[in-house]
Amino acid sequence: MFQYITRRLLYIIPMLIGISILSFFIMQLAPGSFLDQFRMSPQIRPETLEAMARQFGLDKPPLVQYFVWLKNAVFHGDMGRSFSYNAPVTFLIGARALNTIVLTMSASLFAWLLALPIGIYSAVRQYSPGDRAFSFLSYIGLSIPNFFLALILLYLVVVYRLPFPVGGATSIEYAWMSWSERLADRLHHLIIPVVVLGTSQMAAVSRYMRAQLLDQLHQDFVRTARSKGLSERAVIYKHAVRNALNPLITLFGFDLGTILSGAALTEQVTNYPGLGKLILSAVLSRDYWLVMGSLMIGGALLVLGNLVADVLLALADPRIRYD
Repeated sequence: MFQYITRRLLYIIPMLIGISILSFFIMQLAPGSFLDQFRMSPQIRPETLEAMARQFGLDKPPLVQYFVWLKNAVFHGDMGRSFSYNAPVTFLIGARALNTIVLTMSASLFAWLLALPIGIYSAVRQYSPGDRAFSFLSYIGLSIPNFFLALILLYLVVVYRLPFPVGGATSIEYAWMSWSERLADRLHHLIIPVVVLGTSQMAAVSRYMRAQLLDQLHQDFVRTARSKGLSERAVIYKHAVRNALNPLITLFGFDLGTILSGAALTEQVTNYPGLGKLILSAVLSRDYWLVMGSLMIGGALLVLGNLVADVLLALADPRIRYD
């Protein structure tokens, strides 16, 4: 297992280099550059634009720009300087990545803690009124886009003056709060983004759980367990549910990638200061180094999520070996 984890971690290096190459040269295909927006202003002198181009390395050919950036990133851990914020990319990403990690983990926790019991209930009580109600709600959760659900929730909060914040990760008076008040304040600001981001995931996972458990309940080993006189609770939770969870653990790794990509739009609509919002603003302003750094962090998080899912799968099923 240790060798497998080490090998998977080493795979991250060429993957990150590939992400940096693709993102940089795709952005080079777009016409213009970050400085073009300033060329239209008569108040900015050409000498100032030339100085800015030299400062950010934009006066060099694209291939030279990329290899200079790659050398600094590999040997010095320097991912460049943001054009828009005039600050180190690592500082900007570090401040936002934590918010995105907290949001995605909270949304996953919210979705899975609710989806698994709903899926089990629906499978055990198939075609009951409760099963039909959860199926109806799941289809609604799957069909509503995240941004539309966010707009609905924000509309309800504003119109009916519900006690939920409509933007940001903390309150204005956050710096003067005690640690318990800060924790409560952060959780309070997470409610709307987590509900928006976790609803579709919860609906999908509950349907997967229902289908997997129904399939397991018709297997021979379940009939054998019942014929031995085991209680229905032991048959379901000790045998059927455990086998039904294996494909869902694999799904967990892929879900991290989906939820990270969905977080970008959710953060933008709910005004949550995360990595996705930073990437979108960087793409719009053609801030190359900030886009590349953000995408590399997102890619690394995705690989680590899949690695965690593989390790959990091996722990849940002793038949799986990665040696």
